[in-house]
Amino acid sequence: MSQYKPLEELVLRSQKLGADQSLVVYGGGNTSSKGRITDHLGRDRDVLWVKGSGADMGNAAAKDYPALYLEELLALRDMNALDDEVMTDYVTRALVDPTSRRPSIETLLHAFLPFKHIDHVHADLICALTNHKDGHRAVAEALGDGFAYVDWKRPGFELSQIVGKLGDHEGVILAHHGIVVWDEDTDKCYAKTGIAVAKAEKYLASLQKRPDSKFSHQDLTGDELTRVLLQLRGTLGKKQVLRSDSRLRALADRQDVTALVAAGTSSADHMLRVRPWSAVIDANEPAAGVNTFRSKYENYFNANKSLLPQGYVSHGNDPKVVLVPGLGAVTTGATIAESKILADIALHTHTVAATVIDAFGTAEGLPDSETFQFDYWPMELFKLQSKPAPKKFAGQIFIVTGAGSGIGRGIALHLGSLGANVVLADLDAKGVEEVSAEFKAGSLPEPLIMLGDQSSEQVVHDTIGKTVEHFGGLDGVVINAGIGVSDTLEDLSADKWRKGLEVNLTSAFLMTKKALATFKEQKLGGSIVYIASKNAFAPGAGFGGYSVTKAGMLQLMRIAALEAGSMGVRCNAINPDAVFDNSKLWEGGVREQRAAAHGVKPEELEDFYASRNILKARVRSVDVAQTVAFLLSDESSRTTGAVIAVDGGVGAAFPR
Repeated sequence: MSQYKPLEELVLRSQKLGADQSLVVYGGGNTSSKGRITDHLGRDRDVLWVKGSGADMGNAAAKDYPALYLEELLALRDMNALDDEVMTDYVTRALVDPTSRRPSIETLLHAFLPFKHIDHVHADLICALTNHKDGHRAVAEALGDGFAYVDWKRPGFELSQIVGKLGDHEGVILAHHGIVVWDEDTDKCYAKTGIAVAKAEKYLASLQKRPDSKFSHQDLTGDELTRVLLQLRGTLGKKQVLRSDSRLRALADRQDVTALVAAGTSSADHMLRVRPWSAVIDANEPAAGVNTFRSKYENYFNANKSLLPQGYVSHGNDPKVVLVPGLGAVTTGATIAESKILADIALHTHTVAATVIDAFGTAEGLPDSETFQFDYWPMELFKLQSKPAPKKFAGQIFIVTGAGSGIGRGIALHLGSLGANVVLADLDAKGVEEVSAEFKAGSLPEPLIMLGDQSSEQVVHDTIGKTVEHFGGLDGVVINAGIGVSDTLEDLSADKWRKGLEVNLTSAFLMTKKALATFKEQKLGGSIVYIASKNAFAPGAGFGGYSVTKAGMLQLMRIAALEAGSMGVRCNAINPDAVFDNSKLWEGGVREQRAAAHGVKPEELEDFYASRNILKARVRSVDVAQTVAFLLSDESSRTTGAVIAVDGGVGAAFPR
């Protein structure tokens, strides 16, 4: 038998537990197994494999479960006291591989219990038994006398000592903290959690329910949702994703939603991500609810700041979860995925409070002093502090038109690589799907695809409306969609001329108009970047239809800069030249026409354009994308109404 079989069993058991969010959510809970390995000197040593801090059970892998020498952990069992820092130092010194992931703060709890397999999860229904003033009685009635009951105590050495002495029971129920079970067989250990949860469910279902406390609220319309999200994002004052989630609608619509929120989180571990409480807002006045939350948190912080660990400051007093009657919840984060995690946690934590209230009349959260000490507990905050630093555009939301190919594709991918949440707007379904696939392959934030002709006012309205509904706001627009319009003026048809105006200029006007209205409602400023052309300043014969539209785009940009500056919106333009990579601008005979105009072969056109610029360089979409990133960022916060050439240096096209 492999010496690592207990580890293999642990990983599989953890994956099964982690697959059920009613048992544990993102990074919560901890599991362990004990076994015997041969160390680097050939000695047989007893070890404990335990979940690493912050690891997610649902995605458990062997590397998430560091091994520790058990005898070194057991040597701590009879010590009088250990503070968190000293305990952590002792525990990490027991690692078999010092480079392993940091072990769970509850490692000693697993070490002190003399069993091979141990599971600790924050099961919703178990928390529902404990989160009220008579939790001890409810646990006894639901589970019988086999389970020991421990009142709330923050994880650490003292709790480990207490639980370690309760091994003569079936398991342990920790108030506001979940359940601990054990067995010598991995399958039996896994089953014990399920059996206890089923008993809790049956017991809670048998209790007399309170009269239905829910009442309906009128659904928010699409335009109302857009308004609420923009006003809420502006009130919060931070560039971040706001994601609406209707799964919490039944909770938000409760008449006693204030009591629901006051109950706090079902497990202290939840507050790490969602704060001690959620906010409740009225859709008609989002700012009022946010300000109420801010005042509550400020009072809580000031009342308990004497407990603040040295070197720590306030997290800030903004909510991470907002309940909205008529909608559900709005959660915040750098990406859709991150904000969904918060919604998942909020769904479980508030469902527990609702269950407790309906079954027992009132829910009882932790005292503020205990909440504060967990809220600002360095051992728990380590999970967040060890995350990679946020990328440049984390939480920011940008629309890129013409994103399915060429310059637009390069811009979209570059912004995504910098952490932006990107909307891919284009007529070309195949093109944007391919770009979206590149986002996925690069593990970039998942983009939103918006198909349609941006010269249609309805399409523009839908593009921005869906952007706000999906991401919760808007920080910038890159107006790039365009087509080549070749032929001499004598040969250019009126239809072709109008088509160029519609696609290249009218679409820019419509997007500008709608974006400015959106920025005005949101009150966070914004940035619009217009992808014009070297031809705006230095047109070429036979390309007048295109050159006129790009010159018009520059004038549009300047007017927008003049009109939008008072609300903090910056408008700038980029003049690229001869960008060929993945571009469709040169299709439909445009490459051949321009080659003929310059007296070169079509396949020589790229080299011709490079040879005529000062730097003798081919201009790539990434060159344009990097300039776009500058104009969207705070690095250009004092720049508006400007034109930046990205053309390798064409003297005749110098901005003037």
